[in-house]
Amino acid sequence: MASSDLIHWRADFQEEPLRQVIANAIIKNGVQAVAQKRQRVAEMTYTFSHQIQTGAITNQKQSGRCWLFAGLNVMRKPMADRLHVKDFELSQAYMMFYDKLEKANYFLESIMATMDEPVDGRLVSWLLQAPLQDGGQWDMFVNLVEKYGVVPKWVMPESFHSSNSRAMNQLMTAKLREDAARLRALARTPDQMREAKNTMMGEIYGMLAHFLGEPPERFVFTYEDDDHQFHDEGLLTPHEFLARFNSVDLNQYVSVINAPTPDKPFNQTYTVDYLGNVVGGRSVLYLNLPVEEFKALAQRQLEDGEPVWFGCDVGKMSDRESGILDVDQYAYDAALGVTLGLTKAERLMYGESLMTHAMVLTGVNVADGQPNRWKVENSWGPDAGNRGFFVMSDAWFNEYMYQVVVQRKYLSQAQLQALETPARHLPPWDPMGSLA
Repeated sequence: MASSDLIHWRADFQEEPLRQVIANAIIKNGVQAVAQKRQRVAEMTYTFSHQIQTGAITNQKQSGRCWLFAGLNVMRKPMADRLHVKDFELSQAYMMFYDKLEKANYFLESIMATMDEPVDGRLVSWLLQAPLQDGGQWDMFVNLVEKYGVVPKWVMPESFHSSNSRAMNQLMTAKLREDAARLRALARTPDQMREAKNTMMGEIYGMLAHFLGEPPERFVFTYEDDDHQFHDEGLLTPHEFLARFNSVDLNQYVSVINAPTPDKPFNQTYTVDYLGNVVGGRSVLYLNLPVEEFKALAQRQLEDGEPVWFGCDVGKMSDRESGILDVDQYAYDAALGVTLGLTKAERLMYGESLMTHAMVLTGVNVADGQPNRWKVENSWGPDAGNRGFFVMSDAWFNEYMYQVVVQRKYLSQAQLQALETPARHLPPWDPMGSLA
């Protein structure tokens, strides 16, 4: 870049008076305020032809547990109906404790499995990057429920660090990286390495107990329903509570993605290496489908009155205050005088987009058989969006939705056959390896 280039660019910019006016407005108010189309905001109404009544909006606060909140929100509505308690909530801190414990174990096992890889190679470097982050995937959620059950929120309530996880994650990551170094130093003595790893896991358990408290092995379940009737269900384990009150068969759900990149043909299943939490548990498995099939599955489940867990890139073309997710609400290109035109496939391929957040679809507006907007239950508390709910345009669904979790019964025969294809393995750093 030469000095003459700079002179030329400055002259070009200053030749357009309107550009100066727009720049002043952006400098003072921010690009979103200037670029937002007010008419489009008015058109994104919170009315839906099909919607599911849910309990109180949950709040993950300063943590990345959206996938756990979304999973538990899918489970809690039928459970609340069964208990006749409208605002029933399951403990996210309980799930977080065991997720962190299992992720630590998964990480250390992965370190031991990659002893022949260089520490500065791409694989080990990737493992060391974030061994204990908050994010997760649907299949990881199912692993936790099957292994540990669930408990009501009051049995294991939020702690400071469940709601503010940054310091906990930093300290536990530092410990796990140290553990990785010690294990790699014992590579030639497998018995000592295994013994050291067991000691390390005991230390991880102790750290989690300090941050989150110890999860209950049993609890007395008493409650008052919405008719003010008292119920005493006695002493239960988390698995007994799950078996007695849960009616959602998690094994009937499958993850369907829309990743239209050349390396991922449609009607094929995929898994991601080194992506998981429970060693020996179910692997993350995706069925990749064209966007119209992908969307139709979500619509059919919602029309039957069942919510849909989903993963998306929530930061793109979104407004937290209004709760609007819409590709047409911001004219960034006009405001900045540039072209922003990557396709969905190009955004994935060039690192511009990936799955960052999980929420729950609880409604859809259908006109002439086609959806035009979707109701979203978020986990950012009641102050975001419309009392905690967001509204998504159908165009935004096409561009930034990457995963929906639906029951097998909604898949066509051809889709069920595709689900049985041997899964192709994706590297850990593939965009579909991102954690919501």
